[in-house]
Amino acid sequence: MTEPRFPDAERGAALLSVLLLVAILAVLAAAAVDRLRLATALASNVSGQAQARTYGYAAEALAMRRIGDLIHQDAARTTLAGDWNGVERRFPIDRGVAAATIDDAGNCFNLNSLVMGQAATGLTARPQAMAQFTRLMVLLGIPANNAGQVAAAAADWIDSDSAPLPGGAEDDLYLSLKPAYRTANTLMADMSELRAVAGVTPEIYTIVRPYVCALPTTDLSPVNVNTISERQAVLLAMLSPALEPAAAARAIAARPTTGWADITTFRQSPALAALGDAAGQLQVTSRWFGLKLRVTDGDAEYEENALIDGALKPAKLVRRGYGEAT
Repeated sequence: MTEPRFPDAERGAALLSVLLLVAILAVLAAAAVDRLRLATALASNVSGQAQARTYGYAAEALAMRRIGDLIHQDAARTTLAGDWNGVERRFPIDRGVAAATIDDAGNCFNLNSLVMGQAATGLTARPQAMAQFTRLMVLLGIPANNAGQVAAAAADWIDSDSAPLPGGAEDDLYLSLKPAYRTANTLMADMSELRAVAGVTPEIYTIVRPYVCALPTTDLSPVNVNTISERQAVLLAMLSPALEPAAAARAIAARPTTGWADITTFRQSPALAALGDAAGQLQVTSRWFGLKLRVTDGDAEYEENALIDGALKPAKLVRRGYGEAT
């Protein structure tokens, strides 16, 4: 029996079909390998991030333990003893390093003090805090008109009503913007919310950012005279128009090595008599602590900013944010 013969043209077409099929299979195989490589990389990244996050949570626990020890070793006052404030501590881990920094998070202007009351029952603007915030901004070089408008608009952002304060801003203004948005009508969860407030330019936010915070309370800004630095003297000066930053800085510089035992002793300086009723915001203890974490584990990186309430026993984390603070 003889083998069938095909015309030369048909044999060429068959060869081209086979070559095309091989090319298609090669492309599919390459795509499959590429997808497998991508899936493997993603799985590795997820695993690395999870491991770095686990190290971060472990560092959180150590930090809260350290804060608890710091508070309870001398409940009467919180000082700089032990060189803990703002000092980065580094800990080696299997494939990298974890770095943690604890600082006094109460030495700042509490943006949520711009109102008083409770979110559940209603928040109303607090003129005393608005005046302090305005003075802080003026001391930092922001024109008085702009400062007053920002303070009023920030209070409007938080308060429960929809009636703007003089110079302030409520929903009517924000809804006219593109994109439109509304006021929060509740406490700020983070100081970065200030960027959404009317009148707050990128320049103003950059200036005030090192001096403001958003504590989860409407209490007037607490200032621990045992941990505040001379660089933060404006936080004392904002409490009274009669107190200049230079005088406040001198009072801070005169702090004993072991800190002041009480506010009465601190206020013996004649310059501090100008504080008047605002002296009630001065403290010798700290409640709020900030924690900055940075973990590098192989190719994985993890950053966290947390707020810890040291008044609780044991100290507890009340807010956690990921990535670099904004």
